[in-house]
Amino acid sequence: QVQLVESGGGLVQPGGSLRLSCAASGSTLDSYGIGWFRQAPGKEREGVSCISSSGGNTYYADSVKGRFTISRDNAKNTVYLQMNSLKPEDTAVYYCATVPRAYGAVCFRPWTYAYWGQGTQVTVSS
Repeated sequence: QVQLVESGGGLVQPGGSLRLSCAASGSTLDSYGIGWFRQAPGKEREGVSCISSSGGNTYYADSVKGRFTISRDNAKNTVYLQMNSLKPEDTAVYYCATVPRAYGAVCFRPWTYAYWGQGTQVTVSS
C-alpha cells in the first residue's frame, strides 16, 4: 500500500510561487502515474495536472497551463508541482494521488485514482 504526504503549501501573495511536494512511502512511485487535484470550499475536486510513471508525459488543466509545472524524481520517490503566477482562484487544498496509467482525459478523473494524500492548503491572498 502506498502512503502519500503532500507538503509545501502556505500563504502567498498573488503573483507569487510555491512548490508542492508529494512524497511516497510503502512503495516506490515509479510504477504509478501521479495526479495533482485541488478542492476549494464548496466546490468539486478538480484535476490540475498529472504525470506518467516515467515522467515523459505531462498534462495540465487549462486553468493552470503555462503557470504550473509537474515533475518527478523517482530516485527520491517524490513528485513536485511548481506553481508560479499564483492567483486567488488557485486557493484550495491540493492533493496528490496515484493512478495506474496517467494519460489524456483519465488524468483528470478522480475516480480512477487509488491512493490519496491528506492534502496541503494553498492560500493566495494579499
